[in-house]
Amino acid sequence: MQELIVGICAAVIAVGVLVVGDRVRPKSWRQNSDESSSHLALDLAKTIFTAVLAFVFVACWNQNQNAYNHTITESKGLVDTYLAIHTMPGPDQQRIQEKVRAYTDGVLKDEWPVMERESRLNEATGKLLDDLRNTVVSIRSQDPAVVEARTRALSGIDRVTQARHDRAIDAARAIPQFLYIALCFGAVLVLLNPVLTGMLVTRRSLAMTALLGIVIGSSLLAIHDLERPFSGALGIPVDAFTYAQSQYEQSNTGPVTHNE
Repeated sequence: MQELIVGICAAVIAVGVLVVGDRVRPKSWRQNSDESSSHLALDLAKTIFTAVLAFVFVACWNQNQNAYNHTITESKGLVDTYLAIHTMPGPDQQRIQEKVRAYTDGVLKDEWPVMERESRLNEATGKLLDDLRNTVVSIRSQDPAVVEARTRALSGIDRVTQARHDRAIDAARAIPQFLYIALCFGAVLVLLNPVLTGMLVTRRSLAMTALLGIVIGSSLLAIHDLERPFSGALGIPVDAFTYAQSQYEQSNTGPVTHNE
């Protein structure tokens, strides 16, 4: 609402400046037609549309990359947790590893589709992470190796929890509505440019206008897909979590080299 009021006020001020200025300026400054005013308005609209389009595209791209980095951080925390407990007693180790695998499977099979459809996390998958933490916390031992493994596992779970929180924000984040309004308004003005400038309808002008429409439509679609990082054609892949699953299998069959 505030943006609409500001736009109307700016339009009233601009018209007022034109009317008052026309009365005080010398008659020799006046032009015989208003063609220059249409060119000025259209050029300004195209410039603003291009600037807003570039700004929104870069912002959405950065948001998309940050969301992907958060999935990588989360998967690394899961792998660190899985590897940290190798010095624990067999039953505790097996119990924790099963819960790590269950959470990873829950993210891939249950939570990812929810993020694609509803742009939010799955509560049931979050409970799996809570269950994993409670299981590690419940371990009590005087063995220094077990104590160190427990500490490292909790540190990995903390990173997973923080990355999951970031992922929730990434899934729900959206472009401010006024930017979408500015984009759509600018796109309409750019598409109306051939009509308002009196362009002659020929095969060449039709082809160039169609190309202009394709470019604008494709740009808006790309922004829409980038705004929703976990869905659409440009959605973030699940390879970080599938890689974590492969690390679980490797750690069960042999030693794994892992850098902190």
